[in-house]
Amino acid sequence: MADNSLPLLSQSQSQSHSNQRQETHNHDDKDNNNVVTRSLDDMIEQSIGCFGWAQFVQAILVALASVFDSQQSFINVYTDSDHTWHCTSTSNTTCNATVFNICELSKSDWAWDGASSESIISEWGLECSSAFIRSLPASSHFTGCLLGILFVSTLADSSLGRKNLLLLSCLIMSFTTFIIILSSNVWIYSLLRFISGVARASIGTCVIVLLTEKIGKRWRGLSGVIDATFFVIGTLSLPAIAYISGDHQSSWRAMYLWTSIPSIVYCALLYFFVSESPRWLLMQCRVVEAIATLKRLSPNNGNLKLNLDSCEFAVHSSTHHDQTFNKFNVFSSIGDLFNKKWIRKRTLAIMVLGFGIGTVYYGMTFGNGNAGVVFNGLSELPSVLMIFYLIKSLNRRSSMLLLCVTSGICCILTAVVSNEFEVIQFGLKVGSFFGSCTGLIVILIYSIELFPTCVRNSATSMARQALNFGAIFSSILVSAVGNKNEFVSNVVFGLIIICCGFSVVFLPETKDASLCDTMDEQERKDNVVV
Repeated sequence: MADNSLPLLSQSQSQSHSNQRQETHNHDDKDNNNVVTRSLDDMIEQSIGCFGWAQFVQAILVALASVFDSQQSFINVYTDSDHTWHCTSTSNTTCNATVFNICELSKSDWAWDGASSESIISEWGLECSSAFIRSLPASSHFTGCLLGILFVSTLADSSLGRKNLLLLSCLIMSFTTFIIILSSNVWIYSLLRFISGVARASIGTCVIVLLTEKIGKRWRGLSGVIDATFFVIGTLSLPAIAYISGDHQSSWRAMYLWTSIPSIVYCALLYFFVSESPRWLLMQCRVVEAIATLKRLSPNNGNLKLNLDSCEFAVHSSTHHDQTFNKFNVFSSIGDLFNKKWIRKRTLAIMVLGFGIGTVYYGMTFGNGNAGVVFNGLSELPSVLMIFYLIKSLNRRSSMLLLCVTSGICCILTAVVSNEFEVIQFGLKVGSFFGSCTGLIVILIYSIELFPTCVRNSATSMARQALNFGAIFSSILVSAVGNKNEFVSNVVFGLIIICCGFSVVFLPETKDASLCDTMDEQERKDNVVV
């Protein structure tokens, strides 16, 4: 009898505790939901609201992926480009490299300046191929990005999570970049660039989301600054890699080699030393792992006390009313972005903004060739510093509208000002790119704040999807009329970003707002019409 009394007593206490919990769940649902939601967000803010050394190290390790993302974004400017040539025939006295079309000359009348292996164009004899063939590698890469964002990025919200998808994307991109050096023709090369694009598509989104979800709301601007800084480092590293690779027999292959090996090494660091987003872990009901992650990230981990029962209760109360939360449906988050009026309006508005910004950002880069990469990389440095001011001082809607209008006006004035005023033109180009670059960082932070955790990565991916659409459009426009009539391309770029900028009127203000985790929580917080 004595042996059975303890289990009975334990069972009685457990049942009493369970009944108390059930009563708490059922008491005044509306008020209780608000309290629990605040307690869950407060629990996260209490843990990582300050910015400590553990968060700094995690931020650096995560943001390193942006270096390799940037390199693969613009490497084609060097590997797929034309380069200069000279006349070799003594019998053809009228040959002039500045006048003649190279395709009108005999192969014996001219030669490349330097080795033919400097780019795929010269090595594979594509200088007289159609525009479709010459642009196939770049278009294949961006097409892969579009498909990757649509079908792969959703895995970060469902089964894989932020860290695992970032690791998988970096691994595939790195090994594909390494294998590219074995390409023997433009078709194999384009296929591998396509695969690289599919893998690369999720990197930028996972980086900014993982950075933001590991720090408090006071430091969200810092996440954008860190991400943008490493992206700039990747952009500015390409000229140096191109210079070093120029000493090799096959310089374009050497560029892919020197960008793939560090990326493969980084994947090992990512696997062993980067932790998962605590918010995503909580939404997946992996509470023990989430608490352990919060304690590791917290600057005050010695004094931090998180109770497992209270965390489980908060997560359950935050998610059990949300019918859209389904960790087993891989692609449900994309559908969730369009199944209700309020979130559909936000998704479309943020995509319109992204298209306008991407058109100018990539158009200014592609329109200036190799020099454009260096020019834009240097122009991004002051925009990174400007983010701190914009995020802390101005609200999101005003910042986006101001940046888009300023960039568009500068872009149009660049076309209007005569070529005789080179200094003024240069200043206007800097202003235009500065506005689009800063807007690109702000729009990613804005996207993270607009959408709850359960669809945050997918929503931010849609914004990046729109940026890629802008890249495709600008590259087509530059190749079609940019070199012949720069006036047309600059005016079109300016008008597009100004018009797209006004889509912010359909978006709510999110400055200093707490991050929501579920759709229902977002609706209650914003008091939106479903």
